[in-house]
Amino acid sequence: MPVSYKKLWKLLIDKDMKKRDLSAQAGISHASIAKLGKNENVTTDVLVKICEALECDIGDIMEIVKDAPKQ
Repeated sequence: MPVSYKKLWKLLIDKDMKKRDLSAQAGISHASIAKLGKNENVTTDVLVKICEALECDIGDIMEIVKDAPKQ
């Protein structure tokens, strides 16, 4: 199932943070940020570091997008 990190980007806007700020504060690589930007899979460790840095829950930064039914 595909995931969406739109909630993360909204949260960064609300906190007036840039992606590089998140990378530094959470201690994650720029490659992980790039994967998030493409809605690709990242490790749970990365997601936990982001949640700790932003003081939020995992549901606040991502959501599962349901596939359209196949015909």
